[in-house]
Amino acid sequence: MTDQGVEVKPISIKMNALDNVTIVGNDNGLPAKTNLQEGIQLIQRTPQGHKVALKDFQEGDAIIRYGEIIGFADREIPKGSWIRETMLRMPEAPKLSELEHGINVEPLEPFKETYTFMGYPNPDGSFGTKNLLGITTSVQCVTGVLGFAVEKIKKDLLPQYPNVDDVVAIDHAYGCGVAIDGLGSEIPIRTIRNLTSHPNFGGEMLIIGLGCEKLTLDRLDAGESESDVLFLQDRNGFSEMVDSIVEMAKERLERLNRRQRVEAPLSKLTVGLQCGGSDALSGVTANPAVGHAADLLVRAGASVMFSEVTEVRDGIHLLTARAETEEVRNALIREMEWYDAYLARGLADRSANTTPGNKKGGLSNIVEKSLGSIVKSGTAPIVDVLAPGEKVRKNGLTFAATPAGDFVCGTLQLASGMHIEVFTTGRGTPYNLSMAPVLKVATRTTLSEQWHDLIDVNAGKIIDGGATIEEIGEEIFKAIIDVASGRRQTWADHWGIKNDLVLFNPAPIT
Repeated sequence: MTDQGVEVKPISIKMNALDNVTIVGNDNGLPAKTNLQEGIQLIQRTPQGHKVALKDFQEGDAIIRYGEIIGFADREIPKGSWIRETMLRMPEAPKLSELEHGINVEPLEPFKETYTFMGYPNPDGSFGTKNLLGITTSVQCVTGVLGFAVEKIKKDLLPQYPNVDDVVAIDHAYGCGVAIDGLGSEIPIRTIRNLTSHPNFGGEMLIIGLGCEKLTLDRLDAGESESDVLFLQDRNGFSEMVDSIVEMAKERLERLNRRQRVEAPLSKLTVGLQCGGSDALSGVTANPAVGHAADLLVRAGASVMFSEVTEVRDGIHLLTARAETEEVRNALIREMEWYDAYLARGLADRSANTTPGNKKGGLSNIVEKSLGSIVKSGTAPIVDVLAPGEKVRKNGLTFAATPAGDFVCGTLQLASGMHIEVFTTGRGTPYNLSMAPVLKVATRTTLSEQWHDLIDVNAGKIIDGGATIEEIGEEIFKAIIDVASGRRQTWADHWGIKNDLVLFNPAPIT
């Protein structure tokens, strides 16, 4: 077959024997009258990642991808047609009652060899993958002054301490003007508290407050020591505020500069998984490869967490089947119920998740997106479930309940103790975190080539025939260890890209 005079081998991808649709894998899509390997001919040009009907659909027929119903035809759809999102009626979300657990639990065999990384040891027994000076704010009012001080610290002090990677201000829009004991207020408070004790901060605590805020030190589990806390209302003018912050930072930089990497078992590493700017190839290339890497991490003893409630809600039956215990199943249901109610209060439902970019990339609805998203969790049993912002408690695979928004999810995963985040993308995003590196995995070779200095791993080679899912998964696994050990830098860290931390605050603002 030729397209504009160029010889093209048609690529179409069917994910499950039960599927009655296939998706186009070619970079530029395929023209009308192309004969696909499934024995059908395209009726019209179909873009990359978009679905093609493998049968004649009547109105109301189930449309199946990943072996699951992703929608129902709302009109007749002839075989060979490009199926657009407007042609599907979304199914109801799975009922949360009577979900079984433990029916698909197959423990992964641990590796016989010991895998390690090079990390910074902390007094509490944890290890860091970066050596950072962290400064927490107890209220948004102080952000401007702290920002000025941080720039001064970076310019005047940081060069004197070559073993310290960076200075990070934990800024947030919280602390006052809120219902501090309102329903849901425990989430942002817990998040700030756990961000402050992130292992990359080396056990150092420095809090900058105003002095009259509602978010008091006892809520942050902070002491009253003058060496740990500074209230701006106690200082005489701007210059003294800045000078005091700089002096307090200097004390900590001197201690942090003495930290050295040592060999640590992978059981001390926590890896977060997330996707953003997803397309229909996410569930074909990048997410399955990350899922394989997640299994390797679990076998090596690490802690792995996946998140994004609205991107697992429609596949929750697949997750409860992997719940190691009834307690884990009940916790999964608890978090789904909480989020269903949260969305309902806002007159929204899980369908609000899917973006215009997702649809342009071939994802018709949140059901299809969810099924592709879940794949990145691999096959390991789910051993624990975290409410938003709680710390990881167990090695193995954990579901950390968070919204799906990249910035909020990343912030909550950091609060849970994430050392490194593996982030898959089909549409592309330069998103990065200052507290932990973000390893980018592209679903398509064209994206990897277009963003050659932003994408770290190209999973598009799976479609191109240049690598298998397992080979890319092993590449990701090795990259995680190298990045955690400081032997490799992600592209986003190379450029110094840093997105803001964004708290999840469902509580009232007064």
